Amino acid sequence: MSDEFDQIVEAPFDDALSQRYLVYALSTITARSLPDLRDGLKPVHRRLLWAMRLLRLDPASGYKKCARVVGDVIGKYHPHGDQSVYDAMVRLAQDFSLRYPLVDGQGNFGNVDGDNAAAMRYTEARLTQAAYDLMAGLDEGTIDFRPTYNGEEEEPEVFPGLFPNLLANGASGIAVGMATSIPPHNVAELIDAATHLIDNPKAEDSALMDFVAGPDFPTGGVIVDGPDSIAAAYATGRGAFRVRAKWEIEKGAQGMWTAVITEIPYQVPKSKLIEQIAVLITEKKLPILADVLDESAGEIRIVLEPRSRTVDPQLLMDSLFRLTDLEVRISLNLNVLDANRTPRVMGLKEVLSEWLRFQFEVLVRRAEHRVAKIDDRLELLEGYIVAFLNLDRVIHIIRTEDEPKPVLIAEFALTDRQAEAILNMRLRSLRKLEEMELRRERDKLIAEREELTKLIESPTRQRNRLKKDLAALRERYGPTTDLGRRRTLIEEAGPLREIPLEAMIEREPITVIMSKRGWIRAMKGHVELSNPDALKFKEGDAPQFFFHAFTTDKLLLASTAGRFYTLAADKLPGGRGFGEPVKLMVDIEGEGNVVALFRAADAEKLLLASSDGRGFVTTAASALAETRKGKQVMNLRSGGQLKVVRPLKEGDDFVAVIGENRKMVVYPLSELPEMGRGQGVQLQRYRDGGLADVTGFRFADGLSWPMGGESKRIRTEPDMNPWRTARGAAGRMPPMGFPKEAPFG
Repeated sequence: MSDEFDQIVEAPFDDALSQRYLVYALSTITARSLPDLRDGLKPVHRRLLWAMRLLRLDPASGYKKCARVVGDVIGKYHPHGDQSVYDAMVRLAQDFSLRYPLVDGQGNFGNVDGDNAAAMRYTEARLTQAAYDLMAGLDEGTIDFRPTYNGEEEEPEVFPGLFPNLLANGASGIAVGMATSIPPHNVAELIDAATHLIDNPKAEDSALMDFVAGPDFPTGGVIVDGPDSIAAAYATGRGAFRVRAKWEIEKGAQGMWTAVITEIPYQVPKSKLIEQIAVLITEKKLPILADVLDESAGEIRIVLEPRSRTVDPQLLMDSLFRLTDLEVRISLNLNVLDANRTPRVMGLKEVLSEWLRFQFEVLVRRAEHRVAKIDDRLELLEGYIVAFLNLDRVIHIIRTEDEPKPVLIAEFALTDRQAEAILNMRLRSLRKLEEMELRRERDKLIAEREELTKLIESPTRQRNRLKKDLAALRERYGPTTDLGRRRTLIEEAGPLREIPLEAMIEREPITVIMSKRGWIRAMKGHVELSNPDALKFKEGDAPQFFFHAFTTDKLLLASTAGRFYTLAADKLPGGRGFGEPVKLMVDIEGEGNVVALFRAADAEKLLLASSDGRGFVTTAASALAETRKGKQVMNLRSGGQLKVVRPLKEGDDFVAVIGENRKMVVYPLSELPEMGRGQGVQLQRYRDGGLADVTGFRFADGLSWPMGGESKRIRTEPDMNPWRTARGAAGRMPPMGFPKEAPFG
């Protein structure tokens, strides 16, 4: 007869594949990735602790090699790779991974820097008190056992202990189509919330926030979310927490200071943090930070040295929170297996309520198991007492009868167990004192049984008993103990402020040079050149723009198409050689069509004018573009071009416009609209030609213009009333000596 697995069964491929993948998915969800709500453990962790318990590795005993434990686990309970099992065991022993470690490790179990643990043949382990509290009651009939994978042993389906491990130590895992992420919490807070739920089963989710402040990470840190955000995450079982490093300022000599990080976010390797900060320094991405030193020994101590004592400490730390893992988001996804092994996402109240329901079941099963044990013992005690009351007759029967058991059962109405126990009694027990002790034990057990029966039948007694047991557990993990004190602070903080450009780029003076053909460069320092033509340019090229700036500046470039582009001054090519074409930095079309190039900080408002005499006022901020393609600011009519971009000075209240026909008009600046984008309004009316130039000025000071020539004198016409008219007029001839080329400079 052939084995059924050797048979070939024809089936559609998609059906066969989906069926097998479903089996794999269910196995991954229920037997690998998601923790059980009742004890907060995955199968590998439960089997590890169970194997250690059978090896009698309790907290008061000696240590045993981890290799011995791993061997038992993979040989008897968990037929998987030894390294994966050892990795799970290592995590249970790391006090920076688990809030309440379940394994007490001896040797190298890794560190907060991210270094791996030593091999299992070198390390030793035993159980912690928390693990013992989690397994309390295993021998008291509180839970069911199931056969192991090969049927040779038995293992518990779940641990019955009162330690709230699911939320206390948290869990994380990725299954098929779902995941879980549960941060660790404070046991004392969880017990307080559970006690409140025992008395108030219908309590609102918000009421639990009076007891559970938020996650409590083993590495400390600061949670900066507001109470509403935290409460919403716990109500739905989904959310995230912003966790920052804890830091303080240490004063030094001559007003100098350093920022010292004493606690880092959960599950962030310290070495990775140091590396991230060092990269910022070497790549000059945070010039206000000079150096980072790792002075950690037993405790975290990362020292940050600012560039100077004038640096704002909060600005430095906000920059690091934004740029490194000194601030991380830790997700909350309370996806667990309920008592029916069904994956569900629950809120905090539902998790605690389901856990309490399980603890009530454990409490009742423990009591029922104890009652059964008492009944067994009382049966034997009754038989012993009968034997003592009829001691001489019992001895006579035993001495004279070949089969004394049936005779004892018939004469004294004993059960088979009672008769067997009497026959197995030791001679030294046949004394009067023993009879008194038996009666005392019987009375004590009867009283205990009555109390247990009342407990089983009374939900009120069960609630009181569970609260009493929780209170006893709270004393062991209370806030006054080293293990139980809260480590993570809850301090609400707003969103990170925008980091000024000066903090990200080292502020250095530069001189920006751009040629008529669009080649741009930046020379170091503020170079004073009376003759820009003395600079080197390609043959046939000449200077067009030449001005001083800083590396932290944003530069605005305007094209004749009415489009504005933004250049970062620190990204400009160096001053050696001819520079680079500006087309490599922004997507500008054509050649020689740049109208203006200037610092965005030079003016808050800009006066724009097209070749056909239309214009408006806009702001430098609205002209800034985020992409290489720039931003269309001025919409042009057919044949028109953007001709003038003039920064307006503070106090300018009038505008002067001159056309190619040599006629000029002057009128209030308020007659021009302020727009983010558009065609604008008619500045001046022309019969022939178009606009030549436009500028803003202060009417009370008159209009000034350069005279030209080598003298570079400035002439001022104090009274501009003869040219004052309404916007859009034709105008009149300018004052004597008014230049023809670049009228307003």
